[in-house]
Amino acid sequence: MHRLTTLFIITALAIAPVVLNAADWPRFLGPNGNGFSPEMGVKSLKSAKMLWKVSLSDNGYAGPSIAGGKVYIIDHQGNNDVLRAINIKTGKDVWKFSYGDNSSSNSGFARSTPTIDGGRIYAIGRLGQLHCVNIKTGKKIWFRNFQYTFNGVAPKWQYSMSPFIDGNKIIVCPGGPNAAVAAIDKATGKTIWQGGGSDIPGYATPVPAKVGGTKLYVVFTGVSLIGVNANNGKLCWRIPWSTSYDVNGATPIVMGNKAFITSGYGHGAGLVEFTASSAKIRWENKDLQSRFGTPLLYKGFMYCTEDSGNLVCISPASGKVRWKQPGFEWGPATGMVDGNALVFAGNSGDLVLVKLSPDKYHELDRFKPLGGQSWTAPVISNGKLIVRNKSALACFSLK
Repeated sequence: MHRLTTLFIITALAIAPVVLNAADWPRFLGPNGNGFSPEMGVKSLKSAKMLWKVSLSDNGYAGPSIAGGKVYIIDHQGNNDVLRAINIKTGKDVWKFSYGDNSSSNSGFARSTPTIDGGRIYAIGRLGQLHCVNIKTGKKIWFRNFQYTFNGVAPKWQYSMSPFIDGNKIIVCPGGPNAAVAAIDKATGKTIWQGGGSDIPGYATPVPAKVGGTKLYVVFTGVSLIGVNANNGKLCWRIPWSTSYDVNGATPIVMGNKAFITSGYGHGAGLVEFTASSAKIRWENKDLQSRFGTPLLYKGFMYCTEDSGNLVCISPASGKVRWKQPGFEWGPATGMVDGNALVFAGNSGDLVLVKLSPDKYHELDRFKPLGGQSWTAPVISNGKLIVRNKSALACFSLK
């Protein structure tokens, strides 16, 4: 029981608390927001055993989250998005919550990861629908629409960021007039502030930073990296960062007063150093061009796939590449605390177990859990591996 932490959330709506295990995956990029799972000891994939597989009909890339013995994912059925709660032991649906999306597919439908906080689950649809749902019953608590509330304009491939919760706030990126970023009260759905200028949205999830006693949110918009005051939404600094189609999809990696960023479509990577009121690029090159996969930072080095299909190890301090390994297309990665990572070879669906080392590429094992295009990062939780491709979600035992 020493690994369990009980989160007691007391609200006017009397939402019952849920128990999160230390190895749960309750949000995008995992329990610590860094793409790493607390799991240890995964040195081989040969013993991976499929426990269940369920069909998905969204033909896309929405990510799963895990808490309290359930997997949560946004699917699509008919003219509706469907937030599904799936029993992790059996693969059976516990409940479903549906909301309308009758527009045409655009590389699938919803593509964000639900966020679990206390007795609620928060989910963003590709048209800017933000729902707060009771995690026990699947019933709606409140709803906001970015386009109606903030005059938000979705990017070309529509809203893709996941809800980031900070204290009593949900931080989102509507992309409306002076609403590049907005803070919404997680209990009521009311707007706390909006700000950050009027940049169009990118596809990355906001991340927190603290510098000189000031708390910021670092946000990759469609055309820039911005720092926004966490208390009031004031734009503190802005670094222009443009790509073809305005695709900034990899979540920034914040390291103290620096942020490592990378984009595909010919732009590359860079290190931005910032204060509470200004920022500048320390270095920039084209040696890592990640279209949407967020890098893993491990012992001072970044590991990430890129547009050319390489898995790259690069120093964030200098921008110097340590090695490149071909054969990965745009597959995302998930790390483990003992220094191994699971990396998808995006188009083939091979899942590769890699030792994270700056010395050389070291492949430990690989297998094909589902096959086909897999652009959604694998999730590791309590000895189980959750993966998806465009048509199925599956659970494997790694023990």
